[in-house]
Amino acid sequence: MATLTAENRVEPQLPVPFAKLGVSLITLASLVLLLVFASRYGYFGDELYFLAAGHRLEFSYADQGPVLPLLAYLMDSIAPGSVFALRVPAALITAGAVFFAGLLAREFGGGKGAQLLSATAYASSFFLFLQGHILATNTVDTALWVLITWFLVRWVRTGNDLLLLGAGIATAVDMQVKWLIPFFWLSAGVAVLLLGPRRMLTRPMLWLGAAIVVLSMLPSLVWQANHGWPQLGMSSVVASEQEFASGRPLFIPLAIALAGVLGVPLLCYGLWRLVRAEHLRDYRFLVLTTALLFAVFLVLNGREYYVAGIFAALMAAGAAELGRRRLRIPGKTVSGVLTSASIGSALYVLPWQPADSVEPVHGQAELATKLSINGQFGWRELTASTARAYRGLAPHEREGAVLLAESYWQASALDRYGPRYGLPPVYSPSRGFGYFGAPPDSARPALAVGDRVVFDPICANLEPVGTADARLGLPGATKDVPIWRCSGLRAPWSVLWPKLRHL
Repeated sequence: MATLTAENRVEPQLPVPFAKLGVSLITLASLVLLLVFASRYGYFGDELYFLAAGHRLEFSYADQGPVLPLLAYLMDSIAPGSVFALRVPAALITAGAVFFAGLLAREFGGGKGAQLLSATAYASSFFLFLQGHILATNTVDTALWVLITWFLVRWVRTGNDLLLLGAGIATAVDMQVKWLIPFFWLSAGVAVLLLGPRRMLTRPMLWLGAAIVVLSMLPSLVWQANHGWPQLGMSSVVASEQEFASGRPLFIPLAIALAGVLGVPLLCYGLWRLVRAEHLRDYRFLVLTTALLFAVFLVLNGREYYVAGIFAALMAAGAAELGRRRLRIPGKTVSGVLTSASIGSALYVLPWQPADSVEPVHGQAELATKLSINGQFGWRELTASTARAYRGLAPHEREGAVLLAESYWQASALDRYGPRYGLPPVYSPSRGFGYFGAPPDSARPALAVGDRVVFDPICANLEPVGTADARLGLPGATKDVPIWRCSGLRAPWSVLWPKLRHL
């Protein structure tokens, strides 16, 4: 086995800004930046959904595990209504991934400069700062992939089987976030079987970790079985969204571009060196693992950032191998320019603009590029417009009334802000919100918020009573959203709801 130890580790002379600063300081700087911008705008749509789910805690949900709702519930209990508090776990988890990105370079034989370069590349990647300041499933999932790959890479170097147990425990946690990590393990298992080190597959601690994953999943699996396995249906939903958004030809370039200005060359160099370098032969399974992940998510129409969790290991290998080269002045200059440009581009994607300077979305064409920013606006305006329409109803129309919302984001916003306006409970057949339960059969629908097509199967009569709009927000979600008076329920809720519920 080609083992990389402290004795043969190389201390590179790399033109990294502030090269004498340690990985810990890069981690701290990332954390501070994420926290500074954590409360720049309002809740993102998914965050409102996590808050709604957190107040309806379950062992599982239609579209995710219980970790994000639990985190949202805990932070909202500590600091009710605080966007900053809600996002503190996301910032801490993201900063932890930066730290382990630096440690990964150490496992590949990189010295302090390589570790710093690896941490800087990961910290300045587009996907990290686009997601790291928001509480999202991918924020947690990607960070756990980094931790799991560190466990495996360090096991290759040290042979300490407790690391395989650690990878299993981290996987058990990740399975309570979303169900993507099995694709990593299946890809890695095939890669290790074909390329080695095959002894990994014979270690008892690996299988003990697998048993922990299975046991930890039993409550979630029971919930899914009792509700018709909705989480398995999410793959087709994502696939249809991706086909509409970009199509498959752009999957690979868009995914790689997420690594950032510095991350892309380090990632590519790392892949090349993992294939070519004899002293890295025991790590070559990472190359095939990456190829298989790209192939699987390409075929399944997965989102581009699904593969981002493997990037830290590849960047780290590239940084460590670059450190083995004694760069001349031109090479140092290029490396310095890339590093500076990468940091600058990462800072640019942070939400540094005042709300008044944020450009609104004009049509669906701009939605993909402006979703993360504009998805944090308009929810209060949506609720206020709904409240105005509700106050315009006759008193008898408000007795025993409920609200209906087209999407789970809209429902979550009304669930969060509605009580302060005196609004009744809100229900939506959309995504996970539809599994929170149907209205009682005694309830009458008062208002319906969203596209009329969604409510025609519910309401015999629909009359427009208002429109929700905001300068910033999302078309169809918070901008130009019709509000309807709903009357004449077509069937009891217990009959309607199972047919209406959709992902």
